[in-house]
Amino acid sequence: MKKAKPKAGDEMLPEYDFRGGVRGKYAASFAKGANVVVLSPDVAKHFADSRAVNAALRRLLADSKKKNKST
Repeated sequence: MKKAKPKAGDEMLPEYDFRGGVRGKYAASFAKGANVVVLSPDVAKHFADSRAVNAALRRLLADSKKKNKST
């Protein structure tokens, strides 16, 4: 079987087949358990991954709680 060549301007390759796909299959579960935050590039370069960001934020929160208790 000969593959169809993509037309100029087509972004999808002919071998992609989404006929069995379900739109929004994971949307509800993602919305419940995820907050997506986009970091500025100058901030993001200081963190290797999301674990590092979370660890830094947890330290910041712990420090702020300590300061609030002492005042």
